[in-house]
Amino acid sequence: MNKDPYGHLATALQSSFHKHTKQALSGVGAVLGTITSTGLKLDDFKHELQDYLVAELPGLLSVPRHMYKGTSTSVESENWEGKELKTSFYIGEDELEDVNLSLNKGLKPGDRVLAMRVNSGNDVVVVCKVVNGRG
Repeated sequence: MNKDPYGHLATALQSSFHKHTKQALSGVGAVLGTITSTGLKLDDFKHELQDYLVAELPGLLSVPRHMYKGTSTSVESENWEGKELKTSFYIGEDELEDVNLSLNKGLKPGDRVLAMRVNSGNDVVVVCKVVNGRG
């Protein structure tokens, strides 16, 4: 029998704190999952979720100077009728305001995603697509 009552109290408190902390944090945090044709399947939850959220990233998009190469076929001139004109378009550096990156439109079944549990684990937000580090 333990003769130190304070040691016994400390052990009981530590055990209780550990139990309550584990219980409070279960169901909260980041988890990997897979997009399915009908919803989201989290790696640590056996049921598929049909009702989940997807993050959007609003902001300012900075675009460096770049060039597009292509073919123009709609020249309105009798001498050019039906002929193709190879051309290049140079686009200068620019910043686009109010740009919104919609992750939801880029996800397809089979994609691996990182999801966060929010609202005490009641909601799940897909934060990003996860890919292999080797490409």
